[in-house]
Amino acid sequence: MSVLQHLWSVFLNPAIDILLIAFVFYRLLLMIKGTHATQVVMGLAILMVATLVVRNVLQFQASTWLLDNFWYGAVVILAVVFQPELRSALAQLGSHPLGRLLMPTQLSFIHELAAFIRDARQRQMGILLVLEQDVGLRNYAETGTMINADLSNELLMAIFHYRSPLHDGAAIIQHGRLVAAGCLLPLSNDPGLAKILGTRHRAAVGLSEFTDAWVIVVSEETGALSLARGGQLERDLQVDDLERMLVDWYQTRAQKTAQAPIPHKG
Repeated sequence: MSVLQHLWSVFLNPAIDILLIAFVFYRLLLMIKGTHATQVVMGLAILMVATLVVRNVLQFQASTWLLDNFWYGAVVILAVVFQPELRSALAQLGSHPLGRLLMPTQLSFIHELAAFIRDARQRQMGILLVLEQDVGLRNYAETGTMINADLSNELLMAIFHYRSPLHDGAAIIQHGRLVAAGCLLPLSNDPGLAKILGTRHRAAVGLSEFTDAWVIVVSEETGALSLARGGQLERDLQVDDLERMLVDWYQTRAQKTAQAPIPHKG
């Protein structure tokens, strides 16, 4: 029994403690990746290094006092700067304590999305939907109207109705939620694109050239369904095929996230 207690106190307890902290920091880095918060974190890291240098190497008393007092109020500063991210993380933790941490991508929104695309094609509605992946799209979202709502067929129908002021722009979807609508996307200058393609298709390809987003397009004139990813445009897709592609893609991403090794310092 003493051997087990010794193993627990000397090896297992510290190892689990370190792994838990590493996992928390890993999830926090994923949460702020692709947002303006990344720049804030980099700034704080520089200030932390500067504090250590001033205190331990240069030993400047006045500068050390100033930096030390700054860190006393850093908690409040971080709470203000990261307020949207903290609120989102706490909301996710409260609704799905384990599921959201281990598998953040919920696949139910894909079926809602597919139902909307079927209805939009029947009504010949022009749509431009952006599915955010690893690269953050906040800069593009801020060009439109921020919505931050659960995805639903009715909401998308209202946005892309021809009388809606937002119908000409793109709707950006992040983690199954509608973040913004009426957003402006960069147009592709690829000379290989067919001349008959309109602004929606060129915007879809343009965004996929700069980011890893998947962009869904439905032609207002023909009702044809297309998907842009990696700078390439896949045309004349069927809704069922697109739905299967999305389910397979997000399931693979979720599995990789759940099985990803926890980063550690060598």
